[in-house]
Amino acid sequence: MRIVVDLTRCQSYGQCVFLASTVFRFHGEEALEYDYTPDDQLREQVRWAAAACPVHAITLDYLDEQPETVSQPERGGGKV
Repeated sequence: MRIVVDLTRCQSYGQCVFLASTVFRFHGEEALEYDYTPDDQLREQVRWAAAACPVHAITLDYLDEQPETVSQPERGGGKV
């Protein structure tokens, strides 16, 4: 997982800090610092922190997860 925070959108509400304090932290009064590649054990906390951001400044990129393939439904065989 990789984290990207749009610091121009961030309004320093700090919801991410409350929910994932090992990943997000404030330096001084308003400077947000964060670990952009957190451990896999913190994945759930980071997801909650990103979802709680009121200005949607946090983007998560799942580098190690492959998208699921969706198979097409079979055609024919239905009654008319």
